[in-house]
Amino acid sequence: MKECRKRGEVLHKNQLQIEQLYDAYHRDVYHFALYYTNSKQEAEDITQETFLKVLKQLHHLKDGEKVKTWILTIARNTAVDIHRKQKIKRLLTEKLTKQPILTEGIEPPAIVEKNEQWQIVQQALMTLKSHDRTIIICRMLKDYTIQETAAILDISEVKVRVDFHRAMARLRKKVGRRN
Repeated sequence: MKECRKRGEVLHKNQLQIEQLYDAYHRDVYHFALYYTNSKQEAEDITQETFLKVLKQLHHLKDGEKVKTWILTIARNTAVDIHRKQKIKRLLTEKLTKQPILTEGIEPPAIVEKNEQWQIVQQALMTLKSHDRTIIICRMLKDYTIQETAAILDISEVKVRVDFHRAMARLRKKVGRRN
């Protein structure tokens, strides 16, 4: 009887904790996913999947001060996994039907929908490798510190600085700017 009560208390504690984490970080996860995918639907899927993973892995969280970077790391890994699965699925479907697949038009966020410059940058961003795109999103679009970005990507701060500089150079080249 005591064991059932303990399990119930633990479940209740986890439920309250996940609700607090969701309230505190769901916007950060959603915005990261939106910038990463440029699709509201995919961003919602990634956000949902991220918090399901957070719930399952909550007992692994050791440092409460790094919860934000822990959750964003899960979001990044989830986005990469979903993107990879979708790419493989599209390629397989294309090979099986021997016809190119038309992808749905990707809509940018409503706020910047009419901004032509944003569309150019977003299209160029989507052509970058996953790591470059992630580092630009973290540093430029979400204004995360070098330390936070290093923790999210699980790389050194020096590597963040170097990779960010290189990723920005590649992005500038793709949008036709030299400086």
